Amino acid sequence: MTESKSRIDWSSLRKKEDWWAVWLGFAVMALVLGRIVTWTPKIGKWSADITAAVNIAELPYFVLVGLFLLALTSAAILGMKEKLKGYCAGFPAVFALAFLAFLIANQTDISYLGLESVLWALVAGLLISNTIGLPQWLKPAVRTELFIKIGLVLLGAEILFNVLLAAGSFGLFEVTVGLFTVWYFCYYLAIRFGLRKSFACVMASATSICGVSAAIAAGGAVKGDPKEVSYTISLVLLFAMPMLVLMPMTARALGLPDAVAGAWIGGTIDTTPAVVAAGSLYSSKAMQVASILKMSQNVLIGLTAFLLALYWTLRVERNPEEKPKPIEIWYRFPKFVVGFILASLFSSFLLTPILGVEATNAILKVTKDIRSWYFAMAFVCIGLDTKLSELVRIGRGKPFVVFTAATLLDIVVSLMSAYLFFGGVIFPSPV
Repeated sequence: MTESKSRIDWSSLRKKEDWWAVWLGFAVMALVLGRIVTWTPKIGKWSADITAAVNIAELPYFVLVGLFLLALTSAAILGMKEKLKGYCAGFPAVFALAFLAFLIANQTDISYLGLESVLWALVAGLLISNTIGLPQWLKPAVRTELFIKIGLVLLGAEILFNVLLAAGSFGLFEVTVGLFTVWYFCYYLAIRFGLRKSFACVMASATSICGVSAAIAAGGAVKGDPKEVSYTISLVLLFAMPMLVLMPMTARALGLPDAVAGAWIGGTIDTTPAVVAAGSLYSSKAMQVASILKMSQNVLIGLTAFLLALYWTLRVERNPEEKPKPIEIWYRFPKFVVGFILASLFSSFLLTPILGVEATNAILKVTKDIRSWYFAMAFVCIGLDTKLSELVRIGRGKPFVVFTAATLLDIVVSLMSAYLFFGGVIFPSPV
């Protein structure tokens, strides 16, 4: 362990994307609470005449929303010392595609089917990336993680802390059951298929915990080949897209209660944006439960990465001069989860007691509208950053087979544990 790692690096508060998501999420809440931002323009329902969706006179207000979101996120780009000019050049296109997604989702027949804006945002991005390709000038504005993390901090304010605490504790039990079962199955199968131990660890962590973040954390813990991490992330995205649509449809066909459906989705799908989207396609309550479950999984990232680093150092590499320290758990822990919890605490124990339920709901209505823009832009970026033809050629088929088998097991185990902990089978449902 290097000397710098033995001390807290306070510069991460302004250099890391996770922390910027926290700062900007609370900045939005402060602007709404201070009545600097009091409303956002709405896209109306329309049937055959698309002009009924948006009044021409209101278009400048949508431009102002775009400029507002651009100004906020530009602060993060500057803070992380990245190129602002390229980001500003591409951002309008990302925002315009998100606007188009809202427009499509508000068509009456499409809205009746429950096909939400996040799905159309994903489709819009995929169409571009898989036809003409992602333009070079647009790449700096593809900021999936930043957009979704800000949105998740804002989502925390919408969930009362007693619900978060109850569902989160039950969620930890559910994901722990799945973690041990799916992790060891995936690891064992990967080794039997002749994959490297480091690759097996990265894949097992991604399938059993929470996809991209877990893959990156596990890769760092075991000092895996960057290509192994890249392959795993690609597989996570490849599987997340169909599951995003199919799991809510399957849950609806099975007649699952909202809490069970949300717990199943949150415990199975391996990317936070896809979990939020899949949950929202089922119901608002399912989205909340799914998000809480995903946060519960995120809690385990730091601990798992620390244990992997400990095992790799003491058993696999056996280097007595480099031993991981408990502070590594904090380094690996996703900081936007802290923002999510703090936002829930703030809303539950400050806003509601001081302002009352009605005034708090009015504030959260505005932050929810802003959150929906961040989610839509995040899914535009996922689509723009995903090329299907490249994903299907990963690793000559072996990682694909292992990942498929582990995901199928995860689907079954998560459904059983979702019923057990959220279906009122043994305990009353916490939500």
